[in-house]
Amino acid sequence: MRNKKKILVAAAAVVVIGAGSAFAYWSTGGSGSGTGSTSAGASDLTVEQTTVFNAFYPGGAAQVINGKVTNNAASSAYVNTVTASISSVTQAVGAGGTCDASDYTLVPSTTPVASDIAPGGFHTFTGATLKFNNKTTNQDGCKGATVNLAYVSN
Repeated sequence: MRNKKKILVAAAAVVVIGAGSAFAYWSTGGSGSGTGSTSAGASDLTVEQTTVFNAFYPGGAAQVINGKVTNNAASSAYVNTVTASISSVTQAVGAGGTCDASDYTLVPSTTPVASDIAPGGFHTFTGATLKFNNKTTNQDGCKGATVNLAYVSN
């Protein structure tokens, strides 16, 4: 019986020691935050006219404007349209009279591109036309004039 007592005492000691090795903890919550940034987008586009016009003259046909948009940025850029405008007309030296944007017609001024252009890539556009108007007034001021076009993409 003595052995039984020793076994019971030993078993009770193991239970007490085992209970003493339990882990304690506090329950709690936590929170945090993080950030990420988005590129400012491709802001390095070049719009280039590829059409070389024939000389304009009163009563001449409208000429089609062709061009390309090149993405020089490190990220893709979606180009929806290219809009052309007559920024100025430079008269030839010695030309008498006046010549300005009203002597020309540009239609339509906005041409669709609707393209996602990869870095270093390009997309062509076409469709707008430029024409010299045949006015009822003297247009000698436009002889040898240069029509300067401006292009904007969005």
